[in-house]
Amino acid sequence: MAVQQFNNGNFDAEVRQYAGPVLVDFFATWCAPCQMVAPIVAQIAEENPGLKVGKVDTDESIQTALGMGINSIPALIVFRNGQELGRLIGYQPKEQLEAWLRGLGVL
Repeated sequence: MAVQQFNNGNFDAEVRQYAGPVLVDFFATWCAPCQMVAPIVAQIAEENPGLKVGKVDTDESIQTALGMGINSIPALIVFRNGQELGRLIGYQPKEQLEAWLRGLGVL
């Protein structure tokens, strides 16, 4: 499954009202660690079709980012049934990110 774009207009419908697991990558285009984690997030989306994966550009969707308490990026948050299961801040290699997701029970 491809990485989706979430924003102020669709975040509630795509994440908060979705029953299954969702991985959300909060990022900014100018953020080097965000650019490093982006291909890893895309690989995870491709390899795990049961996991909904999306990105929120914090510069374009300030309301959503502030509402989620994002003050450092990249910030990866996992939701299930609209509830936050876990949050990971900063760049992580793929193996660590997958281990975190397995620990949360979404992989």
